[in-house]
Amino acid sequence: MKIILLLLSLIGRSSQLTLSECGTEARRPQLNDIAVECGTSSVSLAIQICPVIYTGYNETLLILNSIEDPACKATLDESVSPPVARFNFPLNMTNACGSTFRTTSAAGTGPFADFSNIQTVNISGVVRSTDPTTGAITYNAELKYFYSCAYPLEYLINNTQIAVSSSSISVKDNNGSFISTLSMELFSDANFTNPMVIPQLGIELRTNVFVRVKATNLTGQYYVFLDRCYASISPLPSNSSFFNLFLPCSTDRFTTILENGDSQMARFSFPAFRFIEQQNQTMSTYYLHCITRLCEISTCSTFKQCNRRRKRSTHDTFEEDIAKTYTITSPEIVTKAETTDSKEKPLVTAEDNSAVGLGVAVGVLAFACIVALSVATLFYKRLRK
Repeated sequence: MKIILLLLSLIGRSSQLTLSECGTEARRPQLNDIAVECGTSSVSLAIQICPVIYTGYNETLLILNSIEDPACKATLDESVSPPVARFNFPLNMTNACGSTFRTTSAAGTGPFADFSNIQTVNISGVVRSTDPTTGAITYNAELKYFYSCAYPLEYLINNTQIAVSSSSISVKDNNGSFISTLSMELFSDANFTNPMVIPQLGIELRTNVFVRVKATNLTGQYYVFLDRCYASISPLPSNSSFFNLFLPCSTDRFTTILENGDSQMARFSFPAFRFIEQQNQTMSTYYLHCITRLCEISTCSTFKQCNRRRKRSTHDTFEEDIAKTYTITSPEIVTKAETTDSKEKPLVTAEDNSAVGLGVAVGVLAFACIVALSVATLFYKRLRK
């Protein structure tokens, strides 16, 4: 029994800190003793260790979600004041140290008010103390530290200037957001291998622009889905003209969606255009915005069903404040003004081709009638002679 008590005593003193070293930090635990950092690839917890020692425990006796895996244990950090016990675990359902993942859905608000299903994933758990005392009673209070991180799965990739392209976008790690893992890049080819470089004077009208929105360092159970992409003259779409490249269940006839909601990237293309109100300017400059959703793989298909979504009118504007949305930025798109000696070919759709074909057929038929009439007149005159 003495050996067991000695071992328990050693366990209770395995921390590098003692109660006397804590000084004024030796006190009862408080609600704000835990700090939670909701990162893009992991969650970090920091628990002030002196109140833990005051209660009769140390960092080795703090257990995360009842998981005894060494990778889920706390480490003592004395480099900060007050010193803390740190936990860190990845955002992955298979090895998140027992954390609970729960996805909820609610109607959108603010810039997403037109979407009836906005998802949020909540990651939560608890750090408990393990009492080393043996026997029928203990004088140590049980410690419980609860944590929770809420990650919205809908983002407005906004204020995206387009011009040179392909720059990799780095964004600060926003607390409780996956946004820093998203980037928008522009390419000049359908294989998405050649980053688009826009000359100083702009690109020619009708030049194909290939856009890719990609998630990196994202936990494997989510795909990227674009709800809406549009262009605007101003970086803030609420106070400028805009043009929808595509909306839920509605796509501009010149926009081609290549991949959406099928992997951790979404891709589409459109021909470069200009805004009519900039017709007196040498170049037309505009910005690209995309409302982006991170959907669970099992639910991505539901967002492609038109009967499950609400359409947005092409005349709607954002009247709500978009300051709270997440923003990433790439260079601007600049197009040349069209000149009279332009060698550009007219851009036509299948409907346009049909109309052109019908016009040609009518022209040929009219020409044939004129020729036949001329030949008949000639023969008539000869017969009379």
